[in-house]
Amino acid sequence: MADQSALLDRNPAPTASLPRVLAADDQPQILEALALLLQPAGFRVDAVGSPEAALHALRNQSYDALLMDLNYTRDTTSGHEGMDLLRQVLEIDSQLPVIVMTAWASVDLAVEAMRRGARDFIAKPWENARLLTVVQNQVALYRTLRRAQLLEAENQLLRATGRPEMIAGSAAMQPVLDAMARVGPSDANVLIAGEHGTGKEIVAHTLHALSARAEQPWIAVNTGALSEGVFESELFGHVKGAFTDARTDRIGRFELADKGTLFLDEIANVPIRQQAKLLRVLEAGEMERVGSSRTRKVDVRVLSATNTDLTKESQEGRFRPDLLFRLNTVEIHLPPLRERAEDIPILAAHFLARYAARYRKSIEGFDPAALQSLLDHPWPGNVRELEHTMERAVLMSRGSRILAADLNLQSGRSSNSIDEMSLEAVENILIRKALARHSRNVSQAAEALGLSRGALYRRMEKYGI
Repeated sequence: MADQSALLDRNPAPTASLPRVLAADDQPQILEALALLLQPAGFRVDAVGSPEAALHALRNQSYDALLMDLNYTRDTTSGHEGMDLLRQVLEIDSQLPVIVMTAWASVDLAVEAMRRGARDFIAKPWENARLLTVVQNQVALYRTLRRAQLLEAENQLLRATGRPEMIAGSAAMQPVLDAMARVGPSDANVLIAGEHGTGKEIVAHTLHALSARAEQPWIAVNTGALSEGVFESELFGHVKGAFTDARTDRIGRFELADKGTLFLDEIANVPIRQQAKLLRVLEAGEMERVGSSRTRKVDVRVLSATNTDLTKESQEGRFRPDLLFRLNTVEIHLPPLRERAEDIPILAAHFLARYAARYRKSIEGFDPAALQSLLDHPWPGNVRELEHTMERAVLMSRGSRILAADLNLQSGRSSNSIDEMSLEAVENILIRKALARHSRNVSQAAEALGLSRGALYRRMEKYGI
């Protein structure tokens, strides 16, 4: 029998980047079998033969998962030793994935261990494929959660300096971050493309913060919400008497943004007749207020955003090619949240901290099932939907951790009878269907629904679409 108080390192050449698993069992052959299975799969395995040695290892080394037996004294099957070890392990690290191992005859013990905080159980003799899958899934979830916490702490430092809240750590976002780092300090016009709710305005605001114009005005306008009748007045201003309601002179957004940055959201919805006037400002830096013949010079960097394929719109005659050329000196495409799943826990933790503070609730984090629910959801509304979900979860939570039920992300909710749905739920579904039917063209969807574009935008904001 091997020394049961010693930590047995079964990797002759440890690699720090490999996930590290601690195996605790009083049978050397079990420990050997676990090492032979997990090491070729890319895990570093440390093995101990007693609860005391397991606790010593956990206090002196960081692990990504613990595989532990529930019985350590010969001929005992009560599981008391394992339950006591589980309690002490979770006191050391409450988030560490603990996977208990037990014989088939003691499955009830494993279920009780999961009730007390274990993440999963493996029945002996185990199936290699299942054991490997369980360990891989739990390690991936734990590493993602730890990474989220680290990046959230780093972002708190960034926000403390007054920078925008740009949160991104996934591989899918790396090209975005690289492009921002290169073009942010310049005066280049940038077109930011991406689905609704992906964070286009945050990217634009970050580009402004990275530029030499950071101390100058930042002006944002949702061009999609402007009717054609007020478009010129909003962007270029007007003089008194220019039209019926023009009782005083008004400064437009371009003048307000002089020497700074102007962010034009939903640029694809600018009416074709107004695009020429916008083009002139971009080309010459000149404009006139409505009703005035005086030409004014402005020095503005223009950042714009769209959820529409502007190249296609240009080819089909709905968007001027020369305006597109001026807008997209550089184009940055934001991936949808479903393509940057590694960022979901990071963003969720960020929104949890924000709304827990706002509503004065003491919430420490997520139950593992809740975190898995977040990762499984397709997030059609992207980051905006995630933010609304987290706000609701904070409001609904009754404990110190967010539970899966608090998130309300059950699948199949739309299959309910319409008689059982609220008016808001029906409206939400109709808006989503109209947008999908018209390829997310807001103007066409608004017309189909009998709404103005502004009214549709307000409802989209309300439902996180």
